[in-house]
Amino acid sequence: MCFLDLEKAFERVPREEIILAMRKLGVEKKLVLSVMSMYTGAKAVITSVYGNSRGLEVTVGMHQSSPLSPLLFVIVMEAICRELRVALPW
Repeated sequence: MCFLDLEKAFERVPREEIILAMRKLGVEKKLVLSVMSMYTGAKAVITSVYGNSRGLEVTVGMHQSSPLSPLLFVIVMEAICRELRVALPW
């Protein structure tokens, strides 16, 4: 039996794991590079009553409200499940 709490999962998936999962599932290299180009140099700005912060580089997680993020998450989860099936043959 296994229980996974996926409440904050989008925010915590390392980008390297996204690349590895896509490659393990046979996604073409040019598509992997295209997807990862969207994440390279991604920045976030914190807004407060005192103004905006300088851009902070975001290196972990998937873009919020991106239509591609659920698909990338499913790809990562599928790669993990395949590894578990091999490691734990029941």
